This record gives sequence, structure tokens and C-alpha cells, in this order.
Amino acid sequence: MTRGIRSYVLRQGRTTPAQRRALDELLPALGLAYRPEILQPRAVFGREAPLVLEIGSGMGETTAQIAAEQPGTDFIAVEVHGPGVGSLLKRIAEQRLANLRLIRHDAAEVLEHMIADGALAGLHLFFPDPWPKKRHHKRRLVQPAFAALAARKLAPGGYLHAATDWPEYAEQMARVFDAEPLLARAVQPGARPLTKFEQRGLKLGHEVRDLVYRRR
Repeated sequence: MTRGIRSYVLRQGRTTPAQRRALDELLPALGLAYRPEILQPRAVFGREAPLVLEIGSGMGETTAQIAAEQPGTDFIAVEVHGPGVGSLLKRIAEQRLANLRLIRHDAAEVLEHMIADGALAGLHLFFPDPWPKKRHHKRRLVQPAFAALAARKLAPGGYLHAATDWPEYAEQMARVFDAEPLLARAVQPGARPLTKFEQRGLKLGHEVRDLVYRRR
């Protein structure tokens, strides 16, 4: 998958002192450095367990909750924005989540270069930037090349769970994932905690759509 156009912009959000301390003090221990080589999950987590990758963990509250509720599964979160990275690092440390680690890098490059084909039990894509203006649709992460890449990284029977509150983007996601030969529509695999972003959207009357696929 060739990456010419990024699906995100590094916004100048305020990083709190606590988030900055987490970035400085916790990222070396609880984060994983991006390297264009295949990651060995056993070396990271010290065990053999199902592995789930989350793209765009935001401020990390949902990511940490899912990891806490599924101690038998290992999770890698990928996020680029400093405040969110710092916030999730704090949660990992405070909750002592041995099954959750974080990579601060472009998710498509992580997926392509650090995750072995067939290595993932699941892939979470919750509320990616919808890039609502038509001229910006090319920046959307979910494109045919991404769907093919994601499907290749999933183990047979592994799931891809995407969610958005932008109806037009949901339709595009469905078209793209439906067209990927290695993916088949599935029912939602269990409950998904509500994010703060999602709760705000629901209060505003936004309809949230979940899309779940299984690797054939």
C-alpha cells in the first residue's frame, strides 16, 4: 500500500502537563517505536495471545476499557496526536494494563510494515476522521488499498470493526469493504463501549453506524 496522502493532520491541540510527563516518562517503557520490520508480539507481551490493533485510539478511554475487559487478548493502539498518546499512556500505567501497548506513528505504515500477514485476531477503526468536504475525500483512510491491506493482516476468521457517525462515510466504508474479496459481512462481535466523542454525537442526534466484517 503506497502512502502519498495522509489521512490525518497533526493539529495543535493543547497538551496538559500530565500528558507531557506521560509522553516524556512513559512512552519509552509503554510505547513501541515504529520500525519498518515485523513486530514479534510474544517479545512485546511475553505470551501467545490473540492480537488486536486499534487505529486512532483518540484519548484512549475506550481503548483502555476494552483492554481491561479482555485480559486474555493483547492490544496495540496506534495514535499520532500528542494529547491522546499522553492520555492513553497514563491510563495504561494507572490501570496496570500489561496487555496494551501504543505506537505513535502513521497507522497505515504500522499495519503494512510492522504487522505480519494473518497476525491479527481483530482490527478496530472507531470514528476515523470523515473528511466531510468532497475535495478532501481522498484523505479518508478507508479506500480499496486499505481494505486489501487490512484483510491481508487479519487471520482467517478475524474481524474488522469500524464505526462512524458520518452517514456518507459509512456508505463509502460499506462499499469499499463489501468489494474486498477477503472480507465478508458479519454481526457485531460483542458490545463496544461508547466513546466520549460518540456520546457527544448522539446528544446532537447523530446516528452511529457500526460495520463488522470477517476475514474469509
